[in-house]
Amino acid sequence: MSSETYRTQRAALADVVAIPVTPFAEDGTVDQDVHRALLRRLLDGGITTLTPNGNTGEFYALTPEERRLVTELTVDEAGERANVLVGVGHDVPTAVASARHARELGAGMVMVHQPVHPYVSQAGWVDYHRAIAESVPELGVVPYIRNAQLSGDRLTELADACPNVIGVKYAVPDAAKFAAFARDAGLERFVWVAGLAEPYAPSYFSAGATGFTSGLVNVAPAVSRNMIEALRSGDYLAAMKVWEQIRRFEELRAANGSADNVTVVKEALASLGLCRREVRPPSRELPESGRAEVAAIAGGWAV
Repeated sequence: MSSETYRTQRAALADVVAIPVTPFAEDGTVDQDVHRALLRRLLDGGITTLTPNGNTGEFYALTPEERRLVTELTVDEAGERANVLVGVGHDVPTAVASARHARELGAGMVMVHQPVHPYVSQAGWVDYHRAIAESVPELGVVPYIRNAQLSGDRLTELADACPNVIGVKYAVPDAAKFAAFARDAGLERFVWVAGLAEPYAPSYFSAGATGFTSGLVNVAPAVSRNMIEALRSGDYLAAMKVWEQIRRFEELRAANGSADNVTVVKEALASLGLCRREVRPPSRELPESGRAEVAAIAGGWAV
């Protein structure tokens, strides 16, 4: 990886890292035309980092063919306008194949989903990510950390073996743990992305994060841009004004163990006439009783 590529990728992570939804057509397949339209809306809204196959994109509910399709659509629409950070995961051969597919398409980075396994050892976590990172040394690699037990020195160990591990999507809901983890791993060595989106962005930025992921950005790109700009300037009062604006929406997404995390985003998009509300199991559509509140919030952001 050239030094210029390295700098470009680090800058792309220190920003609003959008996690696009995957819209479905009436027959249940991926709606390619709507998907492209939603991606263009993000790009036109000033978003320059896109993560196809993230959790807001219903990664675990997509087939392998659909995951490849979503990656292809995103890279094609992004063109020269945005950096693409492709979500990969599952078993190691599947993740490696997805990472190599992303490389073939011209994507510059991959985000490695937290290993889904009932038994994750810290050394095994390193082995898992090392196998993927070593398979695509030309790509920037971003582990998605949701494991509160993982120690910062394990990330250092991984990056010592794989210098293409350049950033971290940290999604443990504990700002003090994040601050310690980042410093144990190397605060300046990695780009720290607040992986729990706008609700956690101010506290994580105060501890060293310089980017945050967002699902809300699908609905209101300008709102997410307002928050990153406030945080970049160190204006936490302004950032918390945005936080207050998005609080209820994010509370609805986080309720009941984040049961409606994607559902609420798609419901908001549906209320704006931008895509269908359908989600796949184990998610479920919002009942009629909850739709008006989401529509009112989304309508308040529409400009």
